[in-house]
Order: sequence, then C-alpha cells, then structure tokens
Amino acid sequence: MDLADVVSKPKEELQTPALLVDLPAMEFNLQTMAQFFSGKSARLRPHFKNHRVLELARRQFECGAIGITCARLWQAERLVESGIRSVLIANELAGHDVLRRFAELSRMAPVVLAVDNENVVRDLGRVSRDLRVPLNVVVDVDLGLRRCGVVPGEAAVNLAKRVAEEGLHFRGIMGYEGHLQPQVPGPEKTRTVSNAMTALVDSKSRIEAAGLPVEIVSCGGTGDYSLSGVFPGVTEIQAGSYLLMDTWYQPFAADFRQTLTVLATVISKTPGERIVVDAGVKAISGERGLPSVKNGHGLKVRALHAEHAPIDFIDGGNEVAVGDKIELAVQYHDGTMQLHSNLFGIRGGKVEKVFKIEH
Repeated sequence: MDLADVVSKPKEELQTPALLVDLPAMEFNLQTMAQFFSGKSARLRPHFKNHRVLELARRQFECGAIGITCARLWQAERLVESGIRSVLIANELAGHDVLRRFAELSRMAPVVLAVDNENVVRDLGRVSRDLRVPLNVVVDVDLGLRRCGVVPGEAAVNLAKRVAEEGLHFRGIMGYEGHLQPQVPGPEKTRTVSNAMTALVDSKSRIEAAGLPVEIVSCGGTGDYSLSGVFPGVTEIQAGSYLLMDTWYQPFAADFRQTLTVLATVISKTPGERIVVDAGVKAISGERGLPSVKNGHGLKVRALHAEHAPIDFIDGGNEVAVGDKIELAVQYHDGTMQLHSNLFGIRGGKVEKVFKIEH
C-alpha cells in the first residue's frame, strides 16, 4: 500500500510491523514542556536523536524551543537543510574530513559543536583558518556521567582558553548529567542534580573570571528538566525523550504520556499457552527490557526473536486469534526509532499523518 493511501484509514489496515504514535498524547507532551519553559530564563533546546523526524523538530521549534540539539553531524546537516539554523551538536567530532564537513555546514548556519580535547580544538582552528569559516564551539564538561567532557573547574577554563587562542568562537559550556535522569524524583535526586548544576555553573564563573564571556550553559534532560531548568545560571535544557516517551523512562518523568507502540499481527497461536506476533528485535528494541502488550489482554511478552515475539497467556487472553492485530508498547524509543523508516500518527484509531524518520 502506498503511504499516501493509508491516511484516514483505520490503523489495523497498516502492514505490520508498523511504528505508531498516539498524536493526542504526543501533543500533550509537547504542550506540557512548552508551558513549563514559558517565561523561564532557561529555554528548551530539544534533542533530535530521540525522534529523528524533521517535522517534529519544527513543531518543537514552533512551540518555543530556541533551537535543536542533535548527536551526529549528519543530523545537523539534515536540520540545517530543512531550514532549522539554530543547532547544537552535543557530541564530539574528530578526524580531518569530518571537521571539514562541519566547517562547510557552518557556512550555511552557525551550528555549535561540543569539544573536550585540545587536539580537536587545534584541528578545528586550522580548518577554520584554511577555509576562512568562523566555527562555534562549547566546552563539554563531565558532570559525572564519565563519558565525554573535561572535568569541571580549571580543566574547563584551560580548554576554553585554547578555543579562544585558536581563533574559534567560544560560545559557552555544556554538560549532560545522564546518570541522574533515571533517579526517582525526591530529595536525593534534587540534591544530586543541584550538585551537578553547581559544578557546571561554577565552571562558567571561572571561565568568565578568566576574561571569556559565556553565552551558553546547556544541560539537562527529560528526567530532571524541572530541576535543571530553574537552576540559576543555566540557559538551556536538552530534553528530548519527553515528546514520544517510552515505558522505560516514564516512571522517572511522570509529567508525560507514553506515546509509541508497534502494531503487530498474530501469526500463530497455541491455545492455552501462547501467541506469536510478527515483530521481533528488527521492529522493536529490547535493549532496556521487553515491551509490554498495550491494554494488557492478559498477555506477557516472553522474548524478542529476530522476526517473532512469543507472548504468553497469563490471565485469559485466549480470545486473541490468528490474524488479529495488537500493539506492543515501546520500552526504549531511541533504539526502536532507528528500526523504522516511517512513524504513523494515529488519532481516533485512524492514520492522520505519516512522518519520515531520518537515517
């Protein structure tokens, strides 16, 4: 079936497996986050990697976001080509060819890149001078995730100085306290997030004391946006998961509604024991746990195989028949989005919109 032909059709007519988004739930999430940041000194710069849909990025922009965060150079290129010019690559790049691509992109828009290494800063300076292109960077500060970033304090100051010495445009600093996102809301989470924000803002103050202005202080995520988003000195929050929200993240971000399911067809049934659907790990991620059956049906996913998911009867469920279609609630949406080319927007049980997922 042609994609244009599925619009206005019942979702059950889609070929399976198919990735669905509940549009009213997604719109609720979009407005909830936009309302939080309305009137705040910090602004929202949502992450593109969570959905990888240009139209959804534009909707976030239209709802008050100051720009978009992304994880890869190719994602920044797609965003700029689509007309979104305010882009932060919240990740490191390395290698001559990649840095030249970043410089060429910077001719089109003032894209900002995170750095945490003096050699890369030196290479960026050389590329900037050779191509005569101003390059924008932020210093990445490790807030305890132990992934990328320099340690807070003097190391951040020293790298910021190197950025300026190389003739690059130093825009500020960023950090990602990703290890704190899945903490249960409460006093302990408030304390740990505050400590991380204090380290980031202290680095900002030290850099300013060294004579370099700090325009951007970027951090945060869906799991702590309400804490990091009001911390004095923070200018922008990189929350992304809130828009589509999966079942793994929702307990740590209860303000938002789960939106994603994979529609699957029952292709086998062993009465009293199990059914099997046509959606395995090639259609839905199991990296952070198994998906669940939407609305229960007395069914429990036992495993994800390449092209199958055996689902056990645990409380009734025998009424499900071969040929029926059921929905599996997505447990980890980052890992699931990359498995699909299209996202089907559902309202009132019908397909309203087909979104293209960028690859």
